[in-house]
Amino acid sequence: MRLEDLNWMDIEAYLKQDDRIMLILGSCEQHASLSLLTDIRIPQALADSASQRTGVLVAPSLNFGCSPYFLAYPGTISLRVSTLTAAVEDILRSLHGQGFRRILVLNGHGGNIPAKTFLHEVNNGLPDLKLNWYDWWLSHSIEAVAVKHNIKPTHANWLEAFPFTMVGETPEGDKVPPRVPSAVMDAGTARQVYGDGSFGGRYKASEEIQHEMLVAAIEDILLLLKFE
Repeated sequence: MRLEDLNWMDIEAYLKQDDRIMLILGSCEQHASLSLLTDIRIPQALADSASQRTGVLVAPSLNFGCSPYFLAYPGTISLRVSTLTAAVEDILRSLHGQGFRRILVLNGHGGNIPAKTFLHEVNNGLPDLKLNWYDWWLSHSIEAVAVKHNIKPTHANWLEAFPFTMVGETPEGDKVPPRVPSAVMDAGTARQVYGDGSFGGRYKASEEIQHEMLVAAIEDILLLLKFE
């Protein structure tokens, strides 16, 4: 159930029986051979699956996030943290004003995490609003899958290589993780360090592992949608 497939009268009717909605945050940034919108496509797939099972609405995704470190890779479009937090606040206040009271933010991008801290300020001003935030790749359930199969998850490696994110020829085998000289680098240096954009490790995992990850993340979301 996506807002884009409904009209305002549908939403008004929905709000008479439910006040939950999912909001997807992500980015438009390099992911090596994977889609520039990988950080949108993954949480979107998770949200759609959860929506099919629960009937909870899915808001249009915010396709841009904070990615200043990847701006030397063509196609990366970055927001300032202040722009991101302002946009998220405006979206949440819009939804709250219409009657939504339980909002789950599905975040697909690590650079957006500063917005999570800001949500505490928003919640202080809207105490009747129940908010939750889910970083799928940081969840214990995804970590358990990685540990089980003894493969390290990181940016633009097997962790994010799903059929719906692979838009180019994805390499086989492993990439040796590069030596990172500093936790803070300008975009030009970051491109020199990361080369094709992957942070290293195995480029692809089996379909079975991909399915296992998706199932685990969806189960997390179904639990969070209970807002207990």
